[in-house]
Amino acid sequence: MRGQIARRMRHLSCVLAVALGAAFLAPTGASAEAAADPYEVLVFSKTAGFRHDSIPVGIQTIQALGADNEFTVTATEDSGAFTTANLANYEAVVFLSTTGDVLNDAQQTALKSYVDGGGGYVGVHAAADTEYEWPAYEGLVGAWFKSHPAIQQATVKNEDRTNPATSHLDPTWSRTDEWYNYRTNPRGSVHVLQSLDESTYSGGEMGGDHPITWCDEQAAGRSFYTGLGHTQESYADPDFRQVLLGGIQYAAGAVEADCSADGGEDPGPQPTAVEGESYTSGSGVERANHGPASGGQTLGHIENGDWAGYSQVDTAGATKFTADVSSAGAGGTVEIRSGSATGTLLGSVDVAPTGGWETFTEVSTTLTATGTGALFLRFTGGAGALFDIDSFTLSGAAEEPKAATSENVHLFYYPWYGSPEVNGSWRHWQQGGQNPPEDVGADLYPKLGAYDSGDFTGAVEEHMKWIKQSGANVLVYSWWGQGSYEDGLVDGVMDAAQRHGIKVAWHLEPYSGRSGASTVDDINYINENYGDHPAYFRDAERNNSNAFYVFQSLDVPDWSALDQVTDNNIVLAQTTDTSKIAHFNGIYTYDGIAGATAPGWKNAGDYAAANDLVWAPSVAPGYIDDRAVPGNTTPTLGRDNGAAYDKQWNNALDPAIGGSPTWVSVTSFNEWHEGSSIEPASSNPPAGHGYQTFSGAYGKTGADAETAYLDRTQYWVNQFEAARAAKLR
Repeated sequence: MRGQIARRMRHLSCVLAVALGAAFLAPTGASAEAAADPYEVLVFSKTAGFRHDSIPVGIQTIQALGADNEFTVTATEDSGAFTTANLANYEAVVFLSTTGDVLNDAQQTALKSYVDGGGGYVGVHAAADTEYEWPAYEGLVGAWFKSHPAIQQATVKNEDRTNPATSHLDPTWSRTDEWYNYRTNPRGSVHVLQSLDESTYSGGEMGGDHPITWCDEQAAGRSFYTGLGHTQESYADPDFRQVLLGGIQYAAGAVEADCSADGGEDPGPQPTAVEGESYTSGSGVERANHGPASGGQTLGHIENGDWAGYSQVDTAGATKFTADVSSAGAGGTVEIRSGSATGTLLGSVDVAPTGGWETFTEVSTTLTATGTGALFLRFTGGAGALFDIDSFTLSGAAEEPKAATSENVHLFYYPWYGSPEVNGSWRHWQQGGQNPPEDVGADLYPKLGAYDSGDFTGAVEEHMKWIKQSGANVLVYSWWGQGSYEDGLVDGVMDAAQRHGIKVAWHLEPYSGRSGASTVDDINYINENYGDHPAYFRDAERNNSNAFYVFQSLDVPDWSALDQVTDNNIVLAQTTDTSKIAHFNGIYTYDGIAGATAPGWKNAGDYAAANDLVWAPSVAPGYIDDRAVPGNTTPTLGRDNGAAYDKQWNNALDPAIGGSPTWVSVTSFNEWHEGSSIEPASSNPPAGHGYQTFSGAYGKTGADAETAYLDRTQYWVNQFEAARAAKLR
């Protein structure tokens, strides 16, 4: 390779120079030891946007690594260093948290030629936030930056532990950093070394498949990128320093590694490690602290008859269970079940004593692949403590398609529908005097028919798949007070949401007698009862707070009681009248018609930005309620084959009209009475009732049009996130 040839040539020149010098200076017969074979690395840290305070310590770290590993380092912020002649002096170039447009056309050409000709490129962290106007750079770095949540701890999955950058690491690695989301998923065009477990932190938006470190072959050259390295503390971490060193050595051609692309075809479901202590329900079990365990904790205090449930783990298609276990007790058996602690038994595995609670071994068993619900582990054995479980995997479990998602787009979700089969009677579908199941109070007919919101493994499960398809990663749950019908369905909906990586915020509805004080009580109640659920939405950029949208907030004259909860919760008023939002943390609109003209949006958005408030205007695909409210004279909004939805999104994202939203809320996922739903509508509804369909939306017809508004939402999610990323740069 060109880099190795150049290094050998420079080494030869060095040896010749030493030899010639010795011939003149040393006595005849004197010998000189053979020189080492060092190489040179250029570290480039110019910024045209955000500048990381970790850059100086990053340079010092790379210099120290070079001193210990036979390479010398030249650090520069001079773009003029990027000439063909100068780059020929280096085996690798490191872009250390560069940002923005830092190279001109000639310099870009020189870098591309250098790498294609055999040179090495290393990108660290914000190197992905660089050179957006140069298309070839995306292929060099692997993926461009989109957004990031607050700095927080997450679990890194080390997918390839043979690479010199990651061979020193365990299968999982818990660390604190700033975790980038990327505009595209590079898997398939690069070789992924590390990825993030999005269930272990808040703000991941890559649909559960989140590469964070990778390498790639570039013509005759090599590239390596890691999203780690935001914090100054990272560079004092020996494990991260080895990641950085291994990447530089690979890029320089000093060590060999398999960095061939993973391939564009789906390799099939890959097992994901689940921490035993991350159970969402259980009996008898507790979390136990053990230093050698992954994450420092295990599922512990296990005795005969205890069990643990994992609502975030779907058993569908699972064929193998593997777990790391320890036991200084009696040992026993793990039963792997689906649906409940007494549900279908998929398999079991015995656990023998290991000699200590911090001495771990691996056990595994095959499963029947007949699972149909969430995972439950049930434990049997003798008296007293049996064993602990550190982490485990299900192999072969079905995974839904990966798609980019956003926690900044929220869908209003209605869990108020009922059917005789599940609820015992019809609920809501009969609105307007209609006679379900074929005759419902809506001008569109659901693809799922007149479903029940308590059908968690049927209709609700399908809802979560569709929400994921839309790209919106937060549903806003319509909640009608403590002990209400909707309150009783929360756990089931949240469990389904967690299985698909979706988060849940809250739409506080105007039940009879609602006041400022009762709303404070409601917020505390929701936090206390549901705040520990893994699907509970928390905004990492705002103190990990949940969001509470207060519908018809203008109906209550005094909201001063909210001051008790707004430090740790995001509470939004429904209005654009900024004189009516005292005591709130933000504003939304909800109205499914107003978005077509965006009245007051610019003023509301500017006010929110100036006062550090959340601005979440609502967009809708249309509005019609003729069958739900016969004779209603309220104006309607036709969908116009998708043009209405596009207009509202355009209004929201145009800073001159929409005031630069923090979030965008969508009215709605499934408010069928108002005809505002993006949930798929049947393309062949029951005849004789005058139902509309989505046919014609965005040029699609028939069954192809049923998901048209989900797919269009994904398009607008991408547009919104691109606009947010541009604003952050």
